[in-house]
Amino acid sequence: MKPLLRLSAFALLLSSAGLAWAATNTPVGTWKTIDDKTHQPKSIVAITEQGGELQAKVLKVLQSDEGPHPTCTKCEGERKNQPVEGMTIMWGVKPDGDEWSGGRILDPKNGKVYKVKLSLLEGGSKLDVHGYIGFALIGRSQVWERQE
Repeated sequence: MKPLLRLSAFALLLSSAGLAWAATNTPVGTWKTIDDKTHQPKSIVAITEQGGELQAKVLKVLQSDEGPHPTCTKCEGERKNQPVEGMTIMWGVKPDGDEWSGGRILDPKNGKVYKVKLSLLEGGSKLDVHGYIGFALIGRSQVWERQE
């Protein structure tokens, strides 16, 4: 009976480790965005996968020049003057080898939309979010921190 109990405990341990690894080998999850200039936390964002594409929605704004509940005053179209909290700021991102690309990301501060490339760092605990126009070599990166 003891060997069966040990085998069951070992199998449970392996499955738990597998789930933890699976959770960190994808950008899907909750992230704290960190400003690339001030290095201060700016918001909490949830990245989800729908139909094979990633999208990100702002759950909470932590810091803003416009106060606690900013709106996207410089955005165009349906996002114009809408609250940033609850807004989808990234969409259409697809797996591309060990990166994710092909989508767009919105900077609510200036209302501009950029191409985006995502790369996991430090075993999936951090995410390099690179927004750019034209070529990926030119652009701006932020490193987001995974939240529990």
